[in-house]
Amino acid sequence: MLGYVYEQDQLVAQFVAMMIPHVRDYGFGPNIKAIGVVTSEGELIAGFVYHNYDPGAAVVEISGAGLPGTHWCTPFTLGKIYRYPFLQLGCQMIVQRVPATNTRLLRQFAALNYMLIKVPRLFGREQDGVLGLLTREDWAANKICQRYGHHREAEPLKEAA
Repeated sequence: MLGYVYEQDQLVAQFVAMMIPHVRDYGFGPNIKAIGVVTSEGELIAGFVYHNYDPGAAVVEISGAGLPGTHWCTPFTLGKIYRYPFLQLGCQMIVQRVPATNTRLLRQFAALNYMLIKVPRLFGREQDGVLGLLTREDWAANKICQRYGHHREAEPLKEAA
């Protein structure tokens, strides 16, 4: 059984940053929110950091990572990850940056209806990247939202990241 950690933004952000090479040395900055995924024993196994929030444009960037070999990516967890920016913050789009070599994650993004845009040198002179853009409408139309109703606002949000 998985649990979720809120209001531990810097702890979760440090955990996530250590697993992302292009963030490890710099972090995410001070103005962040984060959601951690924990085991029933309370071990932090994955996390998602919401940063570079632009309330005027209603856009936020998300960065996430999980420990290899752990099973945290459930439909319920995906609901938590996306409900915060779309329903609680009222974002109209989220942005994620991914190395172009991470084909596994890019396939997952495509299945979630992300628009994928290749950007040369996004991660430095030698590494291209991909901007993953997901609008609220495209999120609501993906198969997981349609099946589990994550996009519906009927129930109050309990998470206060």
